[in-house]
Amino acid sequence: MIDLVVYGARDLLGDERRSDGAVAVEDGTIAAVGPSSDVTRAYPPENAVRAIDASGKTVLPGFVDSHTHALFAGDRSDEFAAKLRGESYQDILAKGGGILRTVRAVREASDEELLAGLLDRLDTVLAGGTTTIEIKSGYGLDARTEARMLEILGLADERHPVDVVPTFMGAHAIPQETDPDDYVTEVIDEQLPACADRAEFCDVFCEEGVFSVAQSRRILRAGIEHGLTPKVHAEELSHLGGAQLAAELGAASADHLLHATDEDADAMAEAGVVPVFLPGTAFGLGAAYADPGPFAARGPVAIASDFNPNCYAPAMGFAITLACVGMRMAPEAAVRAATEGGALALDRDDRGVIREGAAADFVVLDCPSLDHVPYRFGATPVEAVVKGGEVVR
Repeated sequence: MIDLVVYGARDLLGDERRSDGAVAVEDGTIAAVGPSSDVTRAYPPENAVRAIDASGKTVLPGFVDSHTHALFAGDRSDEFAAKLRGESYQDILAKGGGILRTVRAVREASDEELLAGLLDRLDTVLAGGTTTIEIKSGYGLDARTEARMLEILGLADERHPVDVVPTFMGAHAIPQETDPDDYVTEVIDEQLPACADRAEFCDVFCEEGVFSVAQSRRILRAGIEHGLTPKVHAEELSHLGGAQLAAELGAASADHLLHATDEDADAMAEAGVVPVFLPGTAFGLGAAYADPGPFAARGPVAIASDFNPNCYAPAMGFAITLACVGMRMAPEAAVRAATEGGALALDRDDRGVIREGAAADFVVLDCPSLDHVPYRFGATPVEAVVKGGEVVR
């Protein structure tokens, strides 16, 4: 018996965007997608375990949030006020705030506290239509705490409907009073061996005052030797060369890209590196938005939330709004970037799409078109979330 049939959607975003669309699900995967008349003839709703009449509504792939730091502890709301007074990200970091402040909070928190906080946040992102989320470590900055973080990510993945994709990011910041090259050696010699079997990707904050291109290359190459696919925080606060490094190493993605160039776009496209844009970060910093045009002209792009204590923005709908308003992306392009594009940035071509054979991860929205996702400024009208063919919300 067929598990689920959703039919009558006024707007359905598959490989093609169609009206009066339908989806049939069997054994957790999409068995059919197309016009309602065709799908319901082959898979009658009355024969399904569950059927959803989506008349007047929108069906989209589940959002794939491909860049977050959603496992953390502590409160940095006062830093938001500090930035409004004119303090820069680097000023706050130099005083022991920013990432280093969250590191102290994570080290002091128990495993139970960290897991409970993460599960609450996963409830929030699921309510907003996110079905797959990448989460980085990087608030430990020592082998023991980085490994703890990745173990907690594994527990959350087991316990929550949202798929959690773990990334090791010991190279997120340099601990105070630590020589940068000595810390790079520690990441390679101590943290990676302790963490590699718990992660899928290895990421580095390649930025002035953090990790140079040469240091980032050392870490990412060591990660590759441990079986981890590279990712790079690139060209966020300045143009340093992280995007070119991502292309050199064949990274899954280069993320941020506020200061990237056409030459970076060429190199990344040739190497198959997915550009990931994080408009919430620019919004929070009061910075100019990245220009997706040179990248979108060369291949798929991704939009992600960058959900973290410095960018407390768990809603992918809000990221899509910012992509439209701040980056001038069309609504359909932004939604595809937040679904299929995000999946490609995580090397998952069976997510973020509504097509036969793909994972049955999608959302039903109580609105007549996908344009309402950016139009409603983050208040995405999610009526149902389907994960692996089951209605989980």
